[in-house]
Amino acid sequence: PPPNPRRLEELAAAVPPMPGGEYVTAEVMAALWGRLDARMREEAAEAADGVTGWLRTRNPAWRLVGKVCFHLAENKRNPEFPFAFLATYAPRLSGRGRAQHAPLADALREFAGEKNREALLQLLSPVHRASEKSPLAKELADSGKVFHPQAWTPATAYRFLRDVPIFEEAGLGVRVPNWWARRPRPLARAGIGKSKSGGLGGKALLSFDLRLSLNGETLSDEEVEAIMAGRDGLVLLKGQWVEVDRERLAQALEHWRRVKREFGAEGITFLEGMRLLAGGGRAVPDQEEAAVRDWSEVAADGWFGETLDRLRSPETDASSPPVPPGLRAKLRPYQETGVKWLSFLAGLGLGACLADDMGLGKTVQVLALLLRERRAGKGEAGRNPALVILPASLLGNWRAELEKFAPSLAAVFLHPAFAGPETAEALAKDPKRILAGADCVFTSYGLAVRHRWLADIHWRFVILDEAQAIKNPNTRQTRLVKALKADARLALTGTPVENRLSDLWSLFDFLNPGLLGGVKEFGRFVGRLESRQTDKYAPLRLLTRPYILRRLKTDPAIAASLPAKTEVKAFCGLSKKQAALYEQSVRELEAGLDRPETGGIKRQGLVLSFLLRFKQICNHPDQWLGQTGYAPEESGKFARLKELAEEIASRRERCLVFTQFREITSPLADFLAGIFGRPGLVLHGGTPVRERRKLTDAFQADGGPPFFVLSLKAGGAGLNLAAASQVIHFDRWWNPAVENQATDRAHRIGQGRNVLVHKFLVRGTIEERIDRLIEDKRGIAAGVLEGGAEKALTDMSNEELLRFVALDLGAAAAD
Repeated sequence: PPPNPRRLEELAAAVPPMPGGEYVTAEVMAALWGRLDARMREEAAEAADGVTGWLRTRNPAWRLVGKVCFHLAENKRNPEFPFAFLATYAPRLSGRGRAQHAPLADALREFAGEKNREALLQLLSPVHRASEKSPLAKELADSGKVFHPQAWTPATAYRFLRDVPIFEEAGLGVRVPNWWARRPRPLARAGIGKSKSGGLGGKALLSFDLRLSLNGETLSDEEVEAIMAGRDGLVLLKGQWVEVDRERLAQALEHWRRVKREFGAEGITFLEGMRLLAGGGRAVPDQEEAAVRDWSEVAADGWFGETLDRLRSPETDASSPPVPPGLRAKLRPYQETGVKWLSFLAGLGLGACLADDMGLGKTVQVLALLLRERRAGKGEAGRNPALVILPASLLGNWRAELEKFAPSLAAVFLHPAFAGPETAEALAKDPKRILAGADCVFTSYGLAVRHRWLADIHWRFVILDEAQAIKNPNTRQTRLVKALKADARLALTGTPVENRLSDLWSLFDFLNPGLLGGVKEFGRFVGRLESRQTDKYAPLRLLTRPYILRRLKTDPAIAASLPAKTEVKAFCGLSKKQAALYEQSVRELEAGLDRPETGGIKRQGLVLSFLLRFKQICNHPDQWLGQTGYAPEESGKFARLKELAEEIASRRERCLVFTQFREITSPLADFLAGIFGRPGLVLHGGTPVRERRKLTDAFQADGGPPFFVLSLKAGGAGLNLAAASQVIHFDRWWNPAVENQATDRAHRIGQGRNVLVHKFLVRGTIEERIDRLIEDKRGIAAGVLEGGAEKALTDMSNEELLRFVALDLGAAAAD
C-alpha cells in the first residue's frame, strides 16, 4: 500500500531546492508511487518464479521471506503477562493462494529425519541470522522457546518490539499490534500562541506553554508523576500501551524549560515561534538532539494555529470576496484568494511573496490590494502611500495596468519616463507634501538608489516586482531596499524562489527579517539540515511556506479559469546607442521631408524607409548598421527578452519568437541558446520548404528544442506549433491580422494549454504610438488598417508625422 497522505506531504517537503521543485506535491508523489507499483507488478508477472524470483533479482538477501513469522499479540486476560509470542511458518498455500500459518513446532515433525535436515536448516536460517544481532532472538533459539507459545511481560515485549527491524532484515515475517506503528509515547509538548499580545508583525508576542501530552491530550500531574517514577519500556497509560524512556523524556523537558527561560515571562515572538515550529529554532546540544527530536513536539495553539491555517491554505478562507470599488476587472477565483491572502498577511504586519506563474495576474492582484487598503484607510490622517520598486522595463506595463484596471488610484511615477525632473526635485525637497493624497509611488531599482529620501518615509507597503533583483545581499540596491521602512513588505516574482538557498535567505531577509536568522546563523541551520538522514529540507520549507503563495498554470483548478489566450504588452527602453541613432534618424527624416523634390511617391518611399529604420534601431543598433556583433547590452529589447526567457526556461516551457526581419533571427537564436542552455530552431523565408516540416516536427516532439525563432511571414501561416505555451512578438508587424495569424501557430483550437502572448514595445518611440493608434482603431469598421499602420503614417502631414516619430528620451531611457 502507498504511504499515508501525511507521509507523502513529508516526502514532497523534503525535495531539495532545485529548479522545478515547486511542481513536487503529495499528489505527484502518490502518482509516482502508483507508477512504480504498476511497473513492479509488470516485471514480477514476467519473472520465472513470480514475485519471489523478482525480489531475488532485485535484492539477493531476500530469502525465504514469509516462511517463518514472529507474532506478538496482546493478552488482556493476564495482567501479569499481558503479551503473547508465537513463531509460525507457512507450509502451504490455501485454496485462495494465501499462506497458511502453522506453529513452528510443527516444522520439527514435518521435517523429521536426516533426509529433511537440509530443508529444516534452510527454513530456520532467518532465525539464525536474527540471533546474530538480537540477544532476544538468540535466547529464544538457544533455549528452544522459539518453538513454543510464550507469555511475556511488558519488558520482554518491549525488547521484541525494538528488535523488529533486525527480524525483518534477517528475512523473518513480523506481526505486531497495530498501535506500535504509531509508536505512542508521552511527549514534552511546547505549545505556542494560545494567546497573543504586543501588536502585530514578526515581533508580536505569543504565549509559550510546556506540558506532557499523549496523542495531543494533556496528561495530569498524577499521570506525569507515575510515568517519571515508573519503569522504562511499555507502560499502560489511559487504557493503551505507550513507550516510555524516562531519561530521554527528561532531557526533552529540560531543553524546553531552558528555551522558555530564555524567552522570559513575556512569551515568544511570532517569527521565533515559526522557527521553532519548523525545527529551525534554538540549536540543541548533540547529546540531547535525539531526545528532543523523538520525545518532544512543537505545536501551534489557539490564535497562532488558526493564523497558520489561513496562511498555509488561503483557498479555504471563506470570507467575503475582496473586490473593492474602483477595480475595473473581474477577479478569477484564485486571484480573489491571492488578494485576501495578501491583505491578511499585511494586516498582521508580515511580509508576503506572491510567486504566481507568469500570466496569472500578479499585477492586478496587487492593484486590488491597494484599492482595498485605500478604502480601509479612508479618512485616516497621515496614511502613507505604498512604494513599488521594479525594473525600469516594467514601468510602462504597470502604468498601462493602472489605467486599465485601477484608474482611480492616485499614482506618482518617480522616473523621467513618466515625470519631469521637476517632480523628482520637488519630492526630494518636501516628499510628504508632494505625496499627500497619493496611493502609490513607482520607481525603478536603479533610481531608488539615487533617491535617499525614500528611506526617510514609513511606507504603507514596500512592494518589489521581479524580486529576484535583491537575490545578491551584497549589492547597493539590495541594502537600500532592505533599509526601507514599511508596515508590511511584499515581493512579486514569477520565477522559483528556492533555486539557491542564498537567494531564498536574501528574499526573506527583506520580507521578514530574522525569520531565517542572520547569514551566518542561516548557514549553520543549512549545515544541520544537510546532515539529516531523511527529509533534509523539510524544516526550511515548513518555515517559509506560509509566506509564499505559488500557483501554477498547470494546476487543473487554475487552468480551468484561464482564457485560452492572454495578450500582454512588454514595454522596453532604449540603450544610449539606440537613443542616439533614433534621434539622428528623426533629424534626417525631417531634412528629407523639407527638400523641395520630396513629394508624391518619393515622399511615400522616404517615409516607409525611415519607418523600417526606426523598427530596426528599436530592435538592435547592429541591425540598422549592418553589423554582426549584436551585444545584448546595446538593446533594451534584448534585456527584456532575457528577463522573459529566464523565467520561461525556469518553468521548462517552450516559446515561439516572431520577428519580421530575417537578418535578426540568428542573433536572437544565439542569444536565447545561452539562456536556455541548449540550441533552438530557426525558420525564415530562406528555409527550404522540405526542411520546414522537419523543423516543426522536431519542435512538436516531446523534449523538443525549447524555443523556435521565426520570421513573421514564413511562420505566420501553414504551421502547427502547439507545443509552445509562450509567444513573443519581438517586433510588431503593425497589422493586427498578421500578428494574430502568427500567434495562432501556438494557440490552436482544442489545444490543452493556455497561451501567453508578449508584444514588445519600446517606450517613447514610434512603436508605442503605433500601438496606441491600433488600439484606438479597434472596433472601427474592418479595413481601416487593412494596409497596415505604415499606410496611415504616409498619409500624415509632415508636422504630424514628425511629432509621431519623435523620441521621448525620458520615456525611452532604459533605466
